[in-house]
Amino acid sequence: MSEDIPEVPSWVPRDSYPFEHRYLDLAGARVHYVDEGVGPPLLLLHGNPTWSFLYRELITHLRGQFRCIAVDYPGFGLSRPGPEYGFTPAEHAAVVERFVTELDLSGVTLMVQDWGGPIGFAVATRQPDRFSAFVIGNTWAWPKSDPGTQVFSRTLGGPIGRYLILRRNFFVERLIPLGVRRRTLSTPVMDAYRGPFPTPESRHPMHVFPREILGSRPFLAEIERGLPTLGDRPALLVWPTKDVAFRDAERRRWERTFPNHRTVILEGAGHYIQEDAPEQIIAAIREWVARRADED
Repeated sequence: MSEDIPEVPSWVPRDSYPFEHRYLDLAGARVHYVDEGVGPPLLLLHGNPTWSFLYRELITHLRGQFRCIAVDYPGFGLSRPGPEYGFTPAEHAAVVERFVTELDLSGVTLMVQDWGGPIGFAVATRQPDRFSAFVIGNTWAWPKSDPGTQVFSRTLGGPIGRYLILRRNFFVERLIPLGVRRRTLSTPVMDAYRGPFPTPESRHPMHVFPREILGSRPFLAEIERGLPTLGDRPALLVWPTKDVAFRDAERRRWERTFPNHRTVILEGAGHYIQEDAPEQIIAAIREWVARRADED
């Protein structure tokens, strides 16, 4: 752990995110994470354009049962990239893998959503002995090229998206509110999502992700090939009904990948399920863990 701890920015809400800030220096990046609670590790991975703040409710309510670990990818949240870092999912996965091995995590339950899926499952397929179970939100971990995916990737990953994301902060100002269907996010919460991206230059990491939906097909194909090695692990699916990005087809594929699964439908929830349905997800995880303990 680095001894040089930066000052916590004012946009981090201390009332809803009151956790100790920890840092590791990995491959030239200063990686921020929280590590709260006792029990088996629960590794929480975010997507675009969020950060570990997304998991604040889960950490608060599950840290009596799990060692809750939530990491920010370089360029997101409170993590800072090293020189020449390109913000691709493959680079993020390499950082997370280094993170997992540096902390020597084992018996990990991995929770993923959005880009957390490819990033997390890239690590799990490379380090399968460290992972014991999965909580899978709306995500994927294989190449996608359906028409909707192609339009989204080419538009937001291209010049139009570059303008919208860098100049208008489109992902934060528009897509986060549109992706939360059950509630309206407060100003402090929105400020916590705005905080890491105050300038056009700082928003570049957000622009890389949509481009890489198509650009990272070889990386995604490698993960796809490795998924069968994890198929014997238990999995909990927490799946929203109002996400336009990931629908029933992706959910059914995850269910086939993990025969020992339980699926909880988050009725009316949008893309950002941790904001839309935290209480339901927490209850689902607790019930799932209790059932597995009874079966053992």
